[in-house]
Amino acid sequence: MPPRKRVSAEAKEPKKKTSKVVEVAVTETETEDGTVSHATATKQQEVSKRRRLLTSKRIIFVFGTAIGVLLAAYFGHKQIDSPFLPDLDKLVNFDSFTNYWEEWYEMLPASMQGTMDAVEGEKLRGSSDSFAIGKQMKGVGLEAKHPVVMIPGVISTGIESWSLEGTEECPSEPHFRKRLWGSFYMIRTMVLDKACWLKHIMLDPETGLDPPGIRLRAAQGFDAADYFMTGYWIWNKVLQNLAVIGYGPDNMLSAGYDWRLAYLDLERRDGFFSKLKSQIEMYKKQRGEKAVLVSHSMGSQVVYYFLQWVEAKGEHFGGGGPNWVNDNIEAYVDISGSVLGTPKAIVALLSGEMKDTVQLNALAVQGLEKFFSRRERLDMLRTFGGIPSMFPKGGDLIWGNLTYAPDDVLKSNETTTNSLGQFITFDEDIGTYSNKNLTIAQSIDYLLDQSPEWFVNRVQEQYSFGLATTKKQLELNKENPSKWSNPLEVPLPNAPDMKIYCLYGVGNPTERAYHYREEVNKDVSKLNVSIEATKESSVLLGDGDGTVSLMTHTMCHKWKEPGNIFNPGNSKVTVVEMKHEPDRFDIRGGAKTAEHVDILGSAALNELVLRIAAGDGLSINDTYHTSLKDIVSSLDF
Repeated sequence: MPPRKRVSAEAKEPKKKTSKVVEVAVTETETEDGTVSHATATKQQEVSKRRRLLTSKRIIFVFGTAIGVLLAAYFGHKQIDSPFLPDLDKLVNFDSFTNYWEEWYEMLPASMQGTMDAVEGEKLRGSSDSFAIGKQMKGVGLEAKHPVVMIPGVISTGIESWSLEGTEECPSEPHFRKRLWGSFYMIRTMVLDKACWLKHIMLDPETGLDPPGIRLRAAQGFDAADYFMTGYWIWNKVLQNLAVIGYGPDNMLSAGYDWRLAYLDLERRDGFFSKLKSQIEMYKKQRGEKAVLVSHSMGSQVVYYFLQWVEAKGEHFGGGGPNWVNDNIEAYVDISGSVLGTPKAIVALLSGEMKDTVQLNALAVQGLEKFFSRRERLDMLRTFGGIPSMFPKGGDLIWGNLTYAPDDVLKSNETTTNSLGQFITFDEDIGTYSNKNLTIAQSIDYLLDQSPEWFVNRVQEQYSFGLATTKKQLELNKENPSKWSNPLEVPLPNAPDMKIYCLYGVGNPTERAYHYREEVNKDVSKLNVSIEATKESSVLLGDGDGTVSLMTHTMCHKWKEPGNIFNPGNSKVTVVEMKHEPDRFDIRGGAKTAEHVDILGSAALNELVLRIAAGDGLSINDTYHTSLKDIVSSLDF
């Protein structure tokens, strides 16, 4: 008897895509002995997946080559005075680019048209894979319960221009309501007029606020952080899956903010924390449910600051009193958070570098320097008062000394004997700035010693990176706003009913320490020091999510310890370490990625967020893949 096919009801539905993260029906072949084979369907899916990937790569290659040629011509003519190389904006009319798009589109092969239609379709409507977790959770009975407030991380929120003035050299009117951060318009403006783009995006060094005549503000609504630019999603997958179980604009908020600002300035200029407090109180009044705060990266620090601000009394503070957090916050969800900072923040503000900028090939490094030099990056970042909030906190206890670090056992560089606690190593002493090696705590002072006075004043006014060792110290620090972003110096609110969920990636080599060199020709580089790019192990790697070091999650494990002084209300803390197991055929890592940003699209992360929002968070168990829990228990606080 020939095998007969059995097709489930779901498989009969037209135009359904097979999800790679939940079990869905596929065409099955039943043999005479009753066994069922999925081999054919699986093979077809794999072949189809590879074809889509190859087609996408061809598109990236074609357009990348074209853009590269244009950029090479532009950067080249900036260095060579030649009448044969006109300005790029004259060579390519960007304003009329879209007018020719349809004509170009028709000339593309059908396979490329189909792939590009699919990409645009996902941007506008979402792919079936995007909603898979939401459908699975809805299928087991989960539905919207607690209002959800999402707080994005650094650089995630788009920044747009609201000024009609500008300066004489750089008028703002052409940029009105255009995104100068987080869009293709940003790229275009950077390429065609970098000097004016920098004048707009940089903050005033002295005030830390808008420069005279220029007014940029954070984009608002769900569009502010769902995509950084077309095709590169950030919060989009989380939004889609929450929508499936009943979330929308009436019970869900994306609280975009101007991440360039120091935290206290977020309230002084934009009233950000006051608006956040009012929205949460309104949800409680309208829906009778406490809110779930879902934060990512630096957003986790912003939430921690808010939890202190909202209960404090005084001008510019929330005045909610000691019970506000317990009465209004159901859960604080920390996704890939940086509550204890991350090492790369120091080097970004010391020499305008990080691992990615020093491990390019020589030609790419030269091109980057000509387009956007280390000095220019450094000057821009130092005006952003929010960036120093990510300096590592806790000093030698958390990050180690010159001979030892708690996470040395997790070091990825097998070729070096240096401890990760030796944060900056100078292999050669040639002058004023390279006469000793430095720990993380010493590196912060080293950076401030080389920084302008306005930068030093802002950092010291807004932030603190130390460690309180007694309950009395912690209570006194609650009166000092500069301590509020450091959970080692100010305790959690006394909120026994609030749940805390720490969800973060592990198993992805993450920059942790650096080999530096002193610049010989400082007049050319305009820098005192830079990463030793010629050394094979110029960047020492530890465990983490590729951006944030594993050690920053020390706080989550400390909060879990019974009777610790940093969690006075004994709020329940759940830790879920997510192992980085990316799909090699997916450019964003697929369903099992735990990379710092791409984790927002992972299947496991989305399921956890939906369970917490739907009131099923207590069913989530602690999950450990590293020895961080044991490391923290051995630290002498």
